[in-house]
Parts: sequence; structure tokens; C-alpha cells
Amino acid sequence: MNPEEAIGLSVMLPLLGALGIALVGRYPNLREAVTLVTAGAVFATVLNLVPSVMAGARPGLEVFQVLPGLTLAFEVEPLGMLYALVASGLWIPTALYSIGYCRGHDEENQTRFFACFALAIFAALGIAFARNLFTLFLFYEVLTLSTYPLVTHYGNDEARRAGRTYLGILLTTSVLFLLLAIIWTWHLTGTLEFSPGGILAGRVDGPLVAILLGLYAFGTGKAALMPFHRWLPAAMVAPTPVSALLHAVAIVKAGVFTVLKVIVYVFGIDFLSETGGSVWLMYVASFTMIAASVIALTKDNLKARLAYSTIGQLAYIVLGGALATMDGVFGSGMHIAMHAMGKITLFFCAGAIFVATHKKNVSEMDGLGRTMPFTLSAFFLGSISIIGLPPTGGAWSKWYLALGAAEGHHAFFIAVLMVSSLLSIGYLMPIVGRAFFLPSPEKEQAQPGGRAGFWAGIQEAPLLCVFPPCLTAVGCVLLFFYAPAILELLQTMSLER
Repeated sequence: MNPEEAIGLSVMLPLLGALGIALVGRYPNLREAVTLVTAGAVFATVLNLVPSVMAGARPGLEVFQVLPGLTLAFEVEPLGMLYALVASGLWIPTALYSIGYCRGHDEENQTRFFACFALAIFAALGIAFARNLFTLFLFYEVLTLSTYPLVTHYGNDEARRAGRTYLGILLTTSVLFLLLAIIWTWHLTGTLEFSPGGILAGRVDGPLVAILLGLYAFGTGKAALMPFHRWLPAAMVAPTPVSALLHAVAIVKAGVFTVLKVIVYVFGIDFLSETGGSVWLMYVASFTMIAASVIALTKDNLKARLAYSTIGQLAYIVLGGALATMDGVFGSGMHIAMHAMGKITLFFCAGAIFVATHKKNVSEMDGLGRTMPFTLSAFFLGSISIIGLPPTGGAWSKWYLALGAAEGHHAFFIAVLMVSSLLSIGYLMPIVGRAFFLPSPEKEQAQPGGRAGFWAGIQEAPLLCVFPPCLTAVGCVLLFFYAPAILELLQTMSLER
């Protein structure tokens, strides 16, 4: 198929998959087969676009014109290509994991769950391939609304409160700030099209540059910059596969992708560097990074700790864009992929622990490494990727973020990156230490069936809850060796006017 057909098919397949899931919902095996086939087909279609983008082409597809100069249209550029690969690629292990988790935990409303998940991928791909701010904003709102039923999945008072916080913050910020920024940009430039090097140079100057950037940064609530971050910890009431979607596959990555794309293609890094309009954002991102990491240290609930970790890690990506340097942008783009793989591993492991033991708190993890060695080994690999240690992918993204700060002569932000990494050791490694080096408070007993030796004490979650985190943990290591391919893709971006 040609690239234009691949764009349309990759966006429409998840929508068709959601419809198929709803139609066969009464047949669980068929419903889950539709989910897996759709996920595989979407990823294969997105992969079909990579060669042309790597070759410098920017394939596009115009759907229809809303007003003169305002179109619903798609165009694939390197940053969007990377985000689309992350969202579609991680949908496959998340779908497998969701099947194991939902069955192992006897979840209700599974058809609604899988259908809404497919709709979220539809919205994420629309954001990834958006040719202009209008298209991006439309799919951004679809993503918010399609994931609300997932956040409120359990339907209890806690879930409904979390849902109100989720919708309240994300819709309020997008309507009051992001939409205003888009309208202002239209007024200044007469266009909403993304353009290499940006569209605002010569159209706005002085303090107005920082104000407009602030509307975009805080209007993109999914980026979880403080103080608009509370929706993310609140949403942890949802099932763990939803947490994986929120933190790795689509939601928060849509937020930081939007901020990064606006910096590169609306403002332009040269324009921001010349005007200093993003300096304030560097400090906001740094504060978010450190404050979220410190809060994570205090959380005993494992998912809450990982949620605040995500807030801090997202700020890395915002910081890289705000540095307005080429290496900073490359580091941010790489961190979208590296953090996604590492964080989805950690949430998969948290869910597997809960399914197998019903334990939610870090203080309850003593000795679990001996009864759940595969899960906790995967957690270890995911952790060192989040920390940024070789041989995992996170080492490369943090290296390029530090290079970006050095390129801009910002030694302070190199120090912030280092301190944040040390704090991530503080909130992740004690979990691994407890699991492998402290005795279990419960008496370990051999399972019936004649197992002996190493296998005697193994009490892992069901296979579909263990295989996906092991797969993504291996992915964390593979990304260390395939990071040059990601960098090569990002280097085909046109960053200059």
C-alpha cells in the first residue's frame, strides 16, 4: 500500500476494531482475538510508513476542509512517527496483559474496557499524525473522553471522584488554555499548520512569547506539569492495564508529544532560543521533576509511587524541548520511547503482583523476589531504564538531554537531571531490595504437583500477566542497542526555518 493509504488505514483500524469488539462482546475469546488482530494490524500498518519517513518524505492525507485554511488532515513527520510506533507497538503487549489481568482478576465490563482502549489508540494515532493544531486538538479531546470510562471502570465512589478530577483538569486546561492558544496562534499567523522551524517568528515578541508558550504548556494537561498534575495520581484507581495506557502507551505521551511538537513546529527552537521565551518553562519542568520524585519517595502504595515517578519523568521531555537545542529535542523524543518501555514494564509488574498476592504497598514486598522472580526481575530492568543506567534505553535519552543542556550552556539543568536520577534510585531500588534481599513474612511452602528446587516456591501470576512485562523488560535492553536507529529517525526532522 502507498503511504497515504497506510495513514488512513492506521488511524481507522482501531476505530473499526472498537466496533468489532462491541459487536462480539458476548463471546470473550472472539472479542480478545479481535483486539489482538487489530493491534497487530495497526502496528504493521504504522511500520509500513517508516521507510518513507526515514527517506525524508512527509506523506500526508487531507480528509476534508472545515473552513478555508482549516482542514482535518494528517502528515507523518519523524516525531509523530516515533510516537505512533510507541502507541501502536505497545498496544500489543498491553492487549495480551489486559486479557490475563481481566481474567485473573475477574473484571466486569470487559467489552467496554477493550472497546474504549481501542478508541484511545485511534485518538493517539490521530494526534501522532496531525498535520495542524486543529486536527491535534480534535483528537486530543477524543482521547480524553474515550479514556474517561476506563478511569471510572469500577464504578464505585472512589472511581467516580477520580473521573471527575480527570475530566475536570484535562477539559478545563484544554478549553481555557490550549484552545485559547490555538485561536491566538490563528490570529497572529493566519494558519494552524505545523511547519519546520515554526510559524511564529516575526509575529510575536517580548513577554508575549512566554505567555503564549505558557498557554500551550499548561493547556496540555496530559503533560502533567505541576500544578496541573493531580489527575494522574487520582486515575490510579483504575485497573492496572489502564494505568499502563495512561503512563506509557497513549495518554501522558500524547501530552508531552503535543508540547514538544508545538515547541518544534509552532515556535521553532531557533525562535525560542533567540527570544529566551522558554527559559521559565525549564524551571517549571525542573521543579516538577524534583518535587514529583521527592513525593514518590514518600508513597507506600506502589502504583501511587509509580504515578509520581511518571510526573517527574514527563518533565524530562518538557525540559528537553524547553532547552531549545537540537540535542535537547533528540533527547526528549528518545525519552518518549525509553520511558514508555520502562514504565509500562513497572506497571505490568505492579498488576502481576496484585493479581498473584493482592498486595499493593511497597512495605508488603519483602521476599517477593523469591516467589515471583520473573516479575521482579522484569521490575528491576524497568527500574534501571527509568533511572537511566546501561544497558537499558533510558541511558541514551538522559545522555542526550544532558547534552542538550550543555549545548545551551545550562549547567544548572544538567545538575537537575543528575539529582532527579539519584532520586529515582531512591524510590525504585528499595522495592527491588525488599523483594530479593529481605525475608518474606509469610512461610514459603512448596506447591503441590511435585515441583522441587527453584520451582518449588514459585507463585507467579497467570502467564499472560507475566509474559508481557518480561517482554517489555527485554525491550528496555534492546532499546539500548537500537537507540541509534531512533536517533537517526529523529535527525531527519527539519528544526530550522
